[in-house]
Amino acid sequence: MPVKVLPLEAVQLKLDDGAAGSFVGYASTFGNVDSYGDTILKGAYEATLKQYGMPKMFFNHDKYAVPIGKWISAVEDDYGLLMTGEFTPGNTMAEQLRAALKHGTVEGISIGYVLTKDDYQETPTGRIITKVSRLIESSLVTFPADSFAKVDLASVKSCADEIAQVATIREFETLLRDVGGFSKAAAQALSARAKTLFTARDAGDQGEERFKTEVLARLERMAS
Repeated sequence: MPVKVLPLEAVQLKLDDGAAGSFVGYASTFGNVDSYGDTILKGAYEATLKQYGMPKMFFNHDKYAVPIGKWISAVEDDYGLLMTGEFTPGNTMAEQLRAALKHGTVEGISIGYVLTKDDYQETPTGRIITKVSRLIESSLVTFPADSFAKVDLASVKSCADEIAQVATIREFETLLRDVGGFSKAAAQALSARAKTLFTARDAGDQGEERFKTEVLARLERMAS
């Protein structure tokens, strides 16, 4: 599940000081080239919201924790995806985050989503995303930028078979961005380091397995 992060100045987050603990902000913006080299177009979230409804709300994408609240509205306008959320009363983490938002110490909002190959067009400078197949969750996050050293290795390992089928450096770079949540620059850097693995790749099943094992081993060392 790739993620995209926006800083608060782009999110335009507004906190309601009432008892409900509601807040409004943009989880995604349209027509801009983001730090991943992607441009999301208006209408990209229409299908997923209609089919799956509201995404879950977590802190720092911790999908194994109790949600900190719920999203009660998600509407596309000319600027982006405007979302309204409510913190869960009595949830300790939610209360801490509400205080952090008021103090300005939580710095961004991030979406976790799924794309298929039909959802975007590749260009020389990046991807044009016309559809998001599924918006799974939208999190408040501490840091408004992706982290190369904190890639979700579990998600990469779960797609090990896909890694073994990659035939070109460009395909490997795309896989890192879609599966591992790497930024465009980080994916390019890792792809450059992986060129020796592609060059030395043997034919046959044994060579494919060695290639997969070596790539995963290098990813583990970089994320440690």
